[in-house]
Amino acid sequence: MAGTNSPEDAYTAAPFVPDGADLGALREAAAGCRGCPLHRETTQTVFGVGDPAARAMLVGEQPGDQEDRQGKPFVGPAGKVLDRALAEAGIDPDETYITNAVKHFKFTHVPERGKRRIHKPPSLRELSACGPWLEAEVELIGPEVIVALGATAGKALLGSSFRVTKERGTRLEGDASGPARGALIVPTIHPSAVLRADDREAVYEGLVADLRVAAEVLG
Repeated sequence: MAGTNSPEDAYTAAPFVPDGADLGALREAAAGCRGCPLHRETTQTVFGVGDPAARAMLVGEQPGDQEDRQGKPFVGPAGKVLDRALAEAGIDPDETYITNAVKHFKFTHVPERGKRRIHKPPSLRELSACGPWLEAEVELIGPEVIVALGATAGKALLGSSFRVTKERGTRLEGDASGPARGALIVPTIHPSAVLRADDREAVYEGLVADLRVAAEVLG
Protein backbone atom coordinates (compact mmCIF):
# COMPACT_ATOMS: atom_id res chain seq x y z
CA MET A 1 0.00 0.00 0.00
CA ALA A 2 1.30 3.45 -0.88
CA GLY A 3 2.43 5.64 1.98
CA THR A 4 1.14 9.11 2.72
CA ASN A 5 4.12 10.67 0.94
CA SER A 6 3.73 8.73 -2.30
CA PRO A 7 3.37 10.77 -5.54
CA GLU A 8 -0.12 9.36 -6.08
CA ASP A 9 -1.45 11.18 -3.05
CA ALA A 10 -0.76 14.58 -4.61
CA TYR A 11 -3.10 13.87 -7.55
CA THR A 12 -1.08 15.77 -10.12
CA ALA A 13 1.05 14.65 -13.04
CA ALA A 14 2.95 17.95 -13.06
CA PRO A 15 6.16 16.58 -11.46
CA PHE A 16 6.37 13.92 -14.18
CA VAL A 17 5.98 16.27 -17.18
CA PRO A 18 9.44 17.31 -18.46
CA ASP A 19 10.00 20.92 -19.46
CA GLY A 20 10.72 21.62 -23.12
CA ALA A 21 10.08 18.04 -24.22
CA ASP A 22 8.96 17.00 -27.68
CA LEU A 23 6.16 14.46 -28.16
CA GLY A 24 8.52 11.50 -28.06
CA ALA A 25 10.03 12.61 -24.77
CA LEU A 26 6.58 13.34 -23.35
CA ARG A 27 5.37 9.87 -24.30
CA GLU A 28 8.42 8.28 -22.70
CA ALA A 29 7.97 10.30 -19.51
CA ALA A 30 4.24 9.53 -19.34
CA ALA A 31 5.04 5.82 -19.28
CA GLY A 32 6.38 6.32 -15.76
CA CYS A 33 3.66 8.65 -14.48
CA ARG A 34 2.45 8.03 -10.94
CA GLY A 35 0.51 11.26 -10.58
CA CYS A 36 -2.63 9.48 -9.35
CA PRO A 37 -3.50 5.95 -8.20
CA LEU A 38 -4.93 4.83 -11.56
CA HIS A 39 -1.54 3.60 -12.78
CA ARG A 40 -1.40 0.84 -10.17
CA GLU A 41 -3.85 -1.59 -11.78
CA THR A 42 -3.39 -0.87 -15.48
CA THR A 43 -1.15 -2.46 -18.09
CA GLN A 44 0.43 0.78 -19.26
CA THR A 45 0.04 4.49 -19.92
CA VAL A 46 -1.83 5.19 -23.16
CA PHE A 47 -0.45 8.40 -24.64
CA GLY A 48 -1.68 10.29 -27.70
CA VAL A 49 -0.76 9.35 -31.26
CA GLY A 50 -1.03 10.89 -34.69
CA ASP A 51 0.24 13.74 -36.82
CA PRO A 52 2.46 16.07 -34.74
CA ALA A 53 1.49 18.90 -37.10
CA ALA A 54 -2.23 18.10 -36.98
CA ARG A 55 -4.68 20.94 -37.48
CA ALA A 56 -7.36 18.91 -35.67
CA MET A 57 -6.90 17.28 -32.28
CA LEU A 58 -9.35 14.77 -30.84
CA VAL A 59 -9.69 14.22 -27.10
CA GLY A 60 -11.57 11.27 -25.62
CA GLU A 61 -12.21 10.23 -22.04
CA GLN A 62 -9.73 7.49 -21.17
CA PRO A 63 -8.34 4.26 -22.63
CA GLY A 64 -10.59 1.23 -22.74
CA ASP A 65 -9.68 -2.40 -22.22
CA GLN A 66 -8.18 -2.90 -25.69
CA GLU A 67 -6.37 0.43 -25.59
CA ASP A 68 -4.83 -0.47 -22.23
CA ARG A 69 -3.58 -3.78 -23.65
CA GLN A 70 -2.28 -2.35 -26.94
CA GLY A 71 -0.98 1.00 -25.69
CA LYS A 72 -2.75 3.16 -28.28
CA PRO A 73 -5.96 5.23 -28.06
CA PHE A 74 -9.12 4.32 -29.97
CA VAL A 75 -8.02 0.94 -31.31
CA GLY A 76 -11.30 -0.77 -30.37
CA PRO A 77 -14.80 -0.63 -31.92
CA ALA A 78 -15.32 3.03 -30.95
CA GLY A 79 -12.17 3.93 -32.87
CA LYS A 80 -13.54 2.34 -36.02
CA VAL A 81 -16.76 4.35 -35.65
CA LEU A 82 -14.73 7.53 -35.15
CA ASP A 83 -12.53 6.97 -38.21
CA ARG A 84 -15.58 6.39 -40.39
CA ALA A 85 -17.35 9.47 -39.02
CA LEU A 86 -14.29 11.69 -39.46
CA ALA A 87 -13.88 10.66 -43.08
CA GLU A 88 -17.57 11.23 -43.76
CA ALA A 89 -17.34 14.68 -42.18
CA GLY A 90 -14.39 15.60 -44.38
CA ILE A 91 -11.53 15.16 -41.90
CA ASP A 92 -8.76 12.72 -42.78
CA PRO A 93 -8.16 10.55 -39.67
CA ASP A 94 -4.49 10.19 -40.66
CA GLU A 95 -4.05 13.96 -40.39
CA THR A 96 -5.33 14.24 -36.82
CA TYR A 97 -3.79 13.80 -33.39
CA ILE A 98 -5.84 11.76 -30.94
CA THR A 99 -5.48 11.39 -27.20
CA ASN A 100 -7.48 11.03 -24.00
CA ALA A 101 -8.09 13.36 -21.07
CA VAL A 102 -6.96 10.55 -18.73
CA LYS A 103 -4.06 8.34 -19.75
CA HIS A 104 -4.80 5.23 -17.66
CA PHE A 105 -7.74 2.82 -17.86
CA LYS A 106 -10.09 3.08 -14.88
CA PHE A 107 -12.15 -0.05 -14.42
CA THR A 108 -14.00 -2.27 -12.01
CA HIS A 109 -14.85 -5.95 -11.86
CA VAL A 110 -18.43 -7.24 -11.82
CA PRO A 111 -18.53 -10.77 -10.32
CA GLU A 112 -21.16 -12.07 -12.74
CA ARG A 113 -18.96 -11.02 -15.67
CA GLY A 114 -15.96 -13.01 -14.53
CA LYS A 115 -12.54 -11.47 -15.13
CA ARG A 116 -13.78 -8.90 -17.63
CA ARG A 117 -12.70 -5.35 -16.79
CA ILE A 118 -15.65 -2.94 -16.86
CA HIS A 119 -15.09 0.72 -17.72
CA LYS A 120 -15.57 3.19 -14.88
CA PRO A 121 -15.62 6.96 -15.54
CA PRO A 122 -12.71 8.94 -14.07
CA SER A 123 -13.43 11.39 -11.28
CA LEU A 124 -12.94 15.15 -11.59
CA ARG A 125 -9.91 14.76 -9.33
CA GLU A 126 -8.39 12.21 -11.71
CA LEU A 127 -9.17 14.46 -14.68
CA SER A 128 -7.39 17.32 -12.98
CA ALA A 129 -4.42 15.13 -12.06
CA CYS A 130 -3.89 14.14 -15.69
CA GLY A 131 -4.42 17.69 -16.99
CA PRO A 132 -0.70 18.56 -17.27
CA TRP A 133 -0.21 15.83 -19.90
CA LEU A 134 -3.11 17.10 -21.99
CA GLU A 135 -1.93 20.68 -21.62
CA ALA A 136 1.54 19.70 -22.85
CA GLU A 137 0.05 17.87 -25.85
CA VAL A 138 -2.14 20.83 -26.79
CA GLU A 139 0.81 23.20 -26.51
CA LEU A 140 3.02 21.05 -28.75
CA ILE A 141 0.40 20.22 -31.38
CA GLY A 142 -1.08 23.72 -31.52
CA PRO A 143 -4.27 22.57 -33.27
CA GLU A 144 -6.68 24.91 -35.01
CA VAL A 145 -9.58 23.00 -33.48
CA ILE A 146 -9.98 20.45 -30.69
CA VAL A 147 -12.87 17.99 -30.80
CA ALA A 148 -14.02 16.97 -27.32
CA LEU A 149 -15.41 13.45 -27.58
CA GLY A 150 -17.99 13.05 -24.85
CA ALA A 151 -18.88 14.57 -21.50
CA THR A 152 -15.65 13.72 -19.67
CA ALA A 153 -13.40 15.22 -22.35
CA GLY A 154 -15.68 18.25 -22.41
CA LYS A 155 -15.33 18.74 -18.66
CA ALA A 156 -11.54 18.44 -18.93
CA LEU A 157 -11.38 21.10 -21.64
CA LEU A 158 -14.33 23.37 -20.83
CA GLY A 159 -14.86 23.05 -17.09
CA SER A 160 -17.01 20.97 -14.76
CA SER A 161 -20.25 22.73 -15.74
CA PHE A 162 -20.02 21.45 -19.33
CA ARG A 163 -23.03 19.46 -20.59
CA VAL A 164 -22.56 17.62 -23.86
CA THR A 165 -26.29 17.43 -24.59
CA LYS A 166 -26.58 21.23 -24.51
CA GLU A 167 -23.30 22.28 -26.13
CA ARG A 168 -22.45 19.63 -28.71
CA GLY A 169 -21.85 20.81 -32.25
CA THR A 170 -20.97 24.38 -31.20
CA ARG A 171 -17.73 26.35 -31.24
CA LEU A 172 -16.47 27.10 -27.73
CA GLU A 173 -13.35 28.49 -26.10
CA GLY A 174 -11.30 26.34 -23.74
CA ASP A 175 -11.72 26.94 -20.01
CA ALA A 176 -9.37 29.67 -18.78
CA SER A 177 -7.96 27.42 -16.06
CA GLY A 178 -7.96 24.20 -18.09
CA PRO A 179 -5.38 22.40 -20.25
CA ALA A 180 -6.65 23.97 -23.50
CA ARG A 181 -7.28 27.54 -22.38
CA GLY A 182 -8.18 29.81 -25.26
CA ALA A 183 -8.29 27.00 -27.83
CA LEU A 184 -11.25 26.55 -30.17
CA ILE A 185 -13.21 23.47 -29.11
CA VAL A 186 -16.08 21.64 -30.79
CA PRO A 187 -17.74 19.14 -28.44
CA THR A 188 -19.64 16.06 -29.53
CA ILE A 189 -20.62 12.67 -28.18
CA HIS A 190 -18.11 9.91 -27.59
CA PRO A 191 -18.21 7.43 -30.50
CA SER A 192 -18.95 4.61 -28.05
CA ALA A 193 -22.39 6.21 -27.63
CA VAL A 194 -23.16 5.10 -31.18
CA LEU A 195 -22.44 1.50 -30.25
CA ARG A 196 -24.73 1.67 -27.21
CA ALA A 197 -27.63 3.39 -28.98
CA ASP A 198 -30.90 1.73 -29.95
CA ASP A 199 -30.98 3.78 -33.15
CA ARG A 200 -27.33 3.62 -34.11
CA GLU A 201 -27.77 5.27 -37.49
CA ALA A 202 -29.45 8.37 -36.06
CA VAL A 203 -26.85 8.77 -33.32
CA TYR A 204 -24.06 8.22 -35.84
CA GLU A 205 -25.47 10.90 -38.13
CA GLY A 206 -25.49 13.29 -35.18
CA LEU A 207 -21.82 12.56 -34.55
CA VAL A 208 -20.98 13.23 -38.20
CA ALA A 209 -22.94 16.50 -38.13
CA ASP A 210 -20.94 17.70 -35.10
CA LEU A 211 -17.66 16.73 -36.74
CA ARG A 212 -18.63 18.74 -39.81
CA VAL A 213 -18.62 21.84 -37.59
CA ALA A 214 -14.96 21.09 -36.83
CA ALA A 215 -14.30 20.45 -40.52
CA GLU A 216 -15.72 23.89 -41.35
CA VAL A 217 -13.14 25.47 -39.05
CA LEU A 218 -10.39 23.77 -41.05
CA GLY A 219 -11.88 25.03 -44.33
